[in-house]
Amino acid sequence: MPKMKTKKGAAKRFKVRGSGSIKRSQAFKRHILTKKSPDRKRRLRGMVEVHPSDMGLVKQMLPYA
Repeated sequence: MPKMKTKKGAAKRFKVRGSGSIKRSQAFKRHILTKKSPDRKRRLRGMVEVHPSDMGLVKQMLPYA
């Protein structure tokens, strides 16, 4: 059987932790930052977990993760 292919766009956006949970970066912090408050920009820092309802789709895109 041929190997399954990983979706490369997903591989760049998601990382799998040792526990099996998947982390992602926050959205809405790329541009138009002048109108966003400093508190809001601070909350958007760092990584967060993928929501459980989206976990199945992400795992399909990353078959070997």
